[in-house]
Amino acid sequence: MTEEVLQDSCRLLGTVLAVQANYYRVRLDSDGEMASLGDGENTRLNSSHSSLLLCTRRTRLKKIGQQVMVGDRVLVEEPDWTGQRGAIADVLPRKNQLDRPAIANVNQILLVFAVADPPLEPYQLSRFLIKAESTGLDVVLCLNKSDLITTQQQAEINQHLTNWGYEPIFISVYKSINIDDLANLLKDNITVLAGPSGVGKSSLINALIPNINLRVGEISGKLARGRHTTRHVELFDLPNGGLLADTPGFNQPDLDCTPEELAAYFPEARQRLAVARCRFSNCLHRDEPDCAVRGDWERYQHYLEFLEEAIARQSQLNQQADPESTIKVKTKGKGKHQYEPKLESKKYRQKSRRTQLQELQELYRESEE
Repeated sequence: MTEEVLQDSCRLLGTVLAVQANYYRVRLDSDGEMASLGDGENTRLNSSHSSLLLCTRRTRLKKIGQQVMVGDRVLVEEPDWTGQRGAIADVLPRKNQLDRPAIANVNQILLVFAVADPPLEPYQLSRFLIKAESTGLDVVLCLNKSDLITTQQQAEINQHLTNWGYEPIFISVYKSINIDDLANLLKDNITVLAGPSGVGKSSLINALIPNINLRVGEISGKLARGRHTTRHVELFDLPNGGLLADTPGFNQPDLDCTPEELAAYFPEARQRLAVARCRFSNCLHRDEPDCAVRGDWERYQHYLEFLEEAIARQSQLNQQADPESTIKVKTKGKGKHQYEPKLESKKYRQKSRRTQLQELQELYRESEE
């Protein structure tokens, strides 16, 4: 057996659970897994271990620009079982990849909001849903702190979200309501947990995975929002199988879709387009004639606001691609944009302090001469 074959046969297959600095925490698979080596052949992994390794990345991967992400399936070589160390030699092809959060091979997104403390904000929820829909993954909508509202209030919220095209699951981490039902939805999947800060994401992970003891933040009294507690993306093993990714909390996710794509991320708009078509193929569903989407559905105003933002973003991208553009976009407050002319002539631009200082020094030298 050649040295190359011996090296390949000793590689171990695992999943990257966390990335910090230049180190990767990898959970190795159990015995008997088959690993693709990229040349069309498979090798059976020779390992009597099923544990965690702290790994570095081989220089070869860095040279070819191969990024290693949380969720990646990787091949690890030369494990040091005494020090629990290893080196990532290869990254297997990804099923999918998210940029924010940076994670690979995800099956679904668990979007968590609270119905109270902080109060449920329809606009913010809609924004998160659009971002989740844009990934192309299944979306599970979970509403925490349901013990703080009445049965009638819960029914009203449920009706609104049903009109939006979603079937939310109402839970209470504090009262342990519907936690087992939620766990069954996560079983055998890689799930990304997302949502604004303060809705109970860390508390939910503590409930789903006993003894994990994640740090739980408090609600800001001034803003009625939570303080960030998660600092990086990390995958956790679920007791019944599957992995759950905790992600840093944020209050307003970016909408990076084009104006033409936006309607496809609203289930209500998709339903209307499935029944009828717009007259124009490039219809933006605002004031175009014979539009199948425009109407009195509940989130149509949200759509128009997001559309304005998408158009402004597209204009900004076009300006960057076209340096001769004479218009610039200036953001003013939440979702508001203002178009202003660029100052093309240098005579309208204020000189930098450094340039002004150089000119003063030059005048001083001339006066001395």
